[in-house]
Amino acid sequence: MTTDAHETSYEQHVDGFGTVRVRPLDPAADADVIHAWVSEERAAFWGMTGLSRDQVAEIYAHMATLDTHHAHLVTKDGAPAALFQTYEPAADRVGECYDVRPGDLGVHVLLAPADPAGARPGWSAALLTVLTTYALTVLGRERLVVDPDVRNAKAIDRFVRQGFVPGPAVVLPEVDLPDVYLPEKHAQLAFLERR
Repeated sequence: MTTDAHETSYEQHVDGFGTVRVRPLDPAADADVIHAWVSEERAAFWGMTGLSRDQVAEIYAHMATLDTHHAHLVTKDGAPAALFQTYEPAADRVGECYDVRPGDLGVHVLLAPADPAGARPGWSAALLTVLTTYALTVLGRERLVVDPDVRNAKAIDRFVRQGFVPGPAVVLPEVDLPDVYLPEKHAQLAFLERR
């Protein structure tokens, strides 16, 4: 993976969809886009509604200092399409809630809002296919874990349709550190193994 935030870490062309690129998120340069996405009501489960642009940029600047958690901007044909976060489950609160195996990688995905034209059939599936390919094949992981809020039925359904197998419903403990605060979260774990 490259270290320059403007260089592509991964690129894949999907017939009938377009070219998807994954690159490290630039906390300052990408702040306007990410803040707009996380501020929308549809992103309530992301936990950043109500934060200012600068607060969102600070969170991602802090994440950029970590070796265990990474944020990526995903583009489709050059336009921002998703925020993709990867993390080491053993270094995250989710690791307290299941038996972490070597080769596990945690992922969070926030898709860009639908454009004014409305629904985009096949859009989410195509993006998630590229992202899971990147995480499992390029990053060389054996299994992905997701932890959507149990109330986020839309996300849970999307992951199951993508091939993730539901695991247990768990309670992720509160995190209250100087640089990070995360409230307790009731989550539905799901797993996708490399085939």
